[in-house]
Amino acid sequence: MDTERDRGARTAEMDIPIGVDVFCEGAPCGRSTYVVVDPHGQRVTHVVVRGTRFEDGDRLVPLTEVEGTTPTRITLRCTAAELAAMPAFTETEYVRSDVPFFTYGAADYLMWPYPDIPAPMTVPVERRRVPRGEEAVPRGARVRATDGFVGRVDEFEVDPASGQVTHLVMRRGHLWGQRDVFLPVEAIDRVKADVVYLKLGRAQVGRLPAVRVPRQTP
Repeated sequence: MDTERDRGARTAEMDIPIGVDVFCEGAPCGRSTYVVVDPHGQRVTHVVVRGTRFEDGDRLVPLTEVEGTTPTRITLRCTAAELAAMPAFTETEYVRSDVPFFTYGAADYLMWPYPDIPAPMTVPVERRRVPRGEEAVPRGARVRATDGFVGRVDEFEVDPASGQVTHLVMRRGHLWGQRDVFLPVEAIDRVKADVVYLKLGRAQVGRLPAVRVPRQTP
């Protein structure tokens, strides 16, 4: 369990929750979908916010725009209009494909009632616009110890002044017995392909401070 010292040390830190409502000027303006981390500098650089309207898409919001957080919401300094003007997190690129229909090649099928062999088609491919050298981490990303998977990402705790990650909050257990485990940033080895790799084994992770999750899983 947390000690009084542990809780006191985190009072000056800011949780960056994923999958919660985001507010601008006191009104809902979106929902957090990812945090973007610099694994080398061990800091959070951006929060990805999906706007309330379909056409808004996902936007890369610098951490400096985060005014405050709670376990269930993020408050931004910017307006909803300023949020909509921020860089898109995903972009759609159209590429030519030689496999236009499931697993069939362009010369392997005909389109009834037309006897002609179809030409390769153009298909949309969505790409994340993550800054070079950084990684986007969604809520629920897997956390792997040196000897196997141990849980999933719940949120990050950062120093609001520097954006430096201080703890990774990891969720363990089943729906009726979940606990949040606070992993110090020094325990993180690397982040790659939506997986957080630790320097610790499962037994070591099991000895870290944990608290019962007080809120419902979305």
